[in-house]
Amino acid sequence: MNQTNASSRALGMLPRSVVVLAVTAVIAGCSVTPKNLTAEEVQDRVKNDTAKMYSEQEAIRAPISMEEAVARALKYNLDYRLKKMESALALGLTDYASYDMLPQMVASAGYTKRNNFSGGTSIGILDGEMSDRPTSSDERSRSLRGIEFSWSALDFGVSYYRARQQGDQFLIAEERRRKVVQNLLQDVRAAYWRALGAQRLNDQADEIVQRANLALSRSREAETQKIIPPGLALAYQRALLDATTLLNQRRQDLEFAKRELAALMNVPPAASFVLAEAAEVTLPAAPRDLARLEDMALLQRPELREEDFRKRITADEARKQMLSMLPGITFNYGRQYDSNSFLYNNSWSQGGVSLAWNLMRLVALPAMKDAQKYQEQTDEARRMALSMAILTQTRVSAERYRLALEDFKLADQAAQVDSRLAAYTKASVSAKLESELEAIRTQARAVLGAYQRANAYANAHIAFGRLYNTVGFDPIADDFETNDLATLSQRVKAHLDATEKDAFALSSNLFGRATTVNVHLAGITDPVQQVRMKALVTELLARHEITTDAKEGKPLTLAFASNGSNGLEKASWTLKMTDEAGHNQQASFVTTIPTNSRASVYESSLVAALNANLGDIKSWLNVD
Repeated sequence: MNQTNASSRALGMLPRSVVVLAVTAVIAGCSVTPKNLTAEEVQDRVKNDTAKMYSEQEAIRAPISMEEAVARALKYNLDYRLKKMESALALGLTDYASYDMLPQMVASAGYTKRNNFSGGTSIGILDGEMSDRPTSSDERSRSLRGIEFSWSALDFGVSYYRARQQGDQFLIAEERRRKVVQNLLQDVRAAYWRALGAQRLNDQADEIVQRANLALSRSREAETQKIIPPGLALAYQRALLDATTLLNQRRQDLEFAKRELAALMNVPPAASFVLAEAAEVTLPAAPRDLARLEDMALLQRPELREEDFRKRITADEARKQMLSMLPGITFNYGRQYDSNSFLYNNSWSQGGVSLAWNLMRLVALPAMKDAQKYQEQTDEARRMALSMAILTQTRVSAERYRLALEDFKLADQAAQVDSRLAAYTKASVSAKLESELEAIRTQARAVLGAYQRANAYANAHIAFGRLYNTVGFDPIADDFETNDLATLSQRVKAHLDATEKDAFALSSNLFGRATTVNVHLAGITDPVQQVRMKALVTELLARHEITTDAKEGKPLTLAFASNGSNGLEKASWTLKMTDEAGHNQQASFVTTIPTNSRASVYESSLVAALNANLGDIKSWLNVD
């Protein structure tokens, strides 16, 4: 008997031991030991990254111009690639977030099995009698299938505002990408002109350094042989060393710019390239209307536009939180199937509506409103501080640009004097050692002056680029991604040429330049009436945000013609213009007026013609 009980206990313990062993094996298998990277893995990573850094880039086959340098930076710069990918990621998340607003449709399938029947006894509700015969209505194994459609009004509202917020996040990523493009133009402009200045003067600097070293040797020899007094020899040596030191420092400062330019263009460090010679353009004068310049900066700066989107995100977050406090209504409908043979109906449809409201969240309503108010105040304070910083940057940048122009003017004059002095000294040099040393020193000073002039010119370009960047102008439209390097270079060149002619037009290139027309009146011979009519046209077009400019505007011809009989005159106005696509457009207006009417009647006919054809004029000018 005892042996039988022991056997039973052993058999009873066996499943528990198996379970313990199984749990122990699972736990042991889930333990993770930290594993360091191997040298081969690190080397493979370095090799792959290096190959990808410079992949799909056009080789440098000719000297690089300013516009090509900017184009290469826009196409190949890694920082810009990163910002572009961040924008693409934000756009993808925006598309993904929009799917959260769709109803849920869940399809399910399963299989269940047990080792015995479920079931049980029952008790009568009225008589309390218990049934002794156990019964079951479930098979031991059965399969289940179903599909259910559900939609929550509360989840839809929350998902809607979440999708709007993600859309604003995409726009923020786009503003950051805009800022990278603006910074690239500024950095390339600065590095290019400094590197070009070093390239122009390298040969002269090398020659002067070699002559200075030779002169130092001869001066020391003359000092040793007492051909010239020691004090005079040491003074010349010190002057030559000072000139050579300054020359080397200035040359190094400018030569470093070439490495910076290579990094901006994503050129491999070992690659050698030459910059194309470019004529020194006359930089635009410093802007005078700083108030309008500040308005443009506040309108266009990506940082402030990012704050505008953050304000919308904060507002949507407040709406989303308020919505989450409302009751949640859920609709559901589904079709189900159960293979249980004991069921009378193996397939059925079911649906319902449920209402749920977490009343405890109402307690947090005052705290939530306070948090929203503080968040709005914080956003506004941050935006005000940023606006003040941008206004200060604009004023400082304009002043730096003005001073940089003055510094370049002085450096240019000093370089001319040094060059003339070097030429004069070289022409009047005699056989005396001190005379030759003086010639070398003045020539070194001339090359140093040329370096200082090149540096001042580059600084003027840097100050101009900083001011242009401070205002927030975009160097090129956003549709350049598909352009090849040659096409993009031409577009950049057109932008740079336009910038040199009209640097601070004080019109937002973010929302489009102001629409301007040049009005020509034909068929009106009275000069006084012409002036009155042009004033009427200017006033009417200005109400529709179309300005008139006799120099820069797009030509708009208003031609008058008339013929009359029996005391009536048939007056017609013909409007002619070349639209934005380069096509010639024309529209007409005809009316009847008394013969020899007063001037005001003809002016009224002109106003009527403009009002009748204003839609056509806007379409020609591509104005909304």
